[in-house]
Amino acid sequence: MKKYEALKVVEDAGVLAVVRGTSEENSYQTSVASIKGGVKAIELAFTSPNADVTIKRLTEDYADNPEVVVGAGTVLDAATARMAMVAGARFIVSPSYNADVAAACNLYAVPYMPGCYSPTEVQQALTTGADVVKIFPGAIAGTKMIPELHGPFPQANFMPSGGVSLDNLKDWFAAGAFCCGAGGSLVGAGAKGDYDQVTKNAQAFHAELMRIRQEQK
Repeated sequence: MKKYEALKVVEDAGVLAVVRGTSEENSYQTSVASIKGGVKAIELAFTSPNADVTIKRLTEDYADNPEVVVGAGTVLDAATARMAMVAGARFIVSPSYNADVAAACNLYAVPYMPGCYSPTEVQQALTTGADVVKIFPGAIAGTKMIPELHGPFPQANFMPSGGVSLDNLKDWFAAGAFCCGAGGSLVGAGAKGDYDQVTKNAQAFHAELMRIRQEQK
């Protein structure tokens, strides 16, 4: 999948499920439950055991589904980024900006989404080719962060993550979000093995996203 194609699938997906599994199987089943419910962009955090193995498994299982896109999250260094990309990750997300990770992603034409919280960090990220800037933690930054940053950086794509929920999803998109990352409010039940609830949550997020987009037309 080419870089621009991966970005388009992420944009179309609208919501990324941030999965932090307790085991390989737990990560996999939580991801599958989210996809089943309609949230088909998966950010598999590298705090999950053997995250690269799960990424490879998901990428292979959904290779024929163009709506599913699997990436890596909590990528802190270039070595981890490389490991994730070899496993099949179509995008790389970090909680903070890292120049070495940016360089690795640029080398292999994989979208990089670093976490930023200040104009300085946003400029660093954009200067080194970040395709989407993650606003993190979103719960602390608040929705006003995006229009304020769009003032000096109108070209930037912003993705809030941390604190995104069904209740504020509409507010984030109204503020100008490119996409949103949702963790506990979407896939939190997966940590307890309640995959049915993850699917129900994903259905609710997908339905809300469809309502938001219909209103925006």
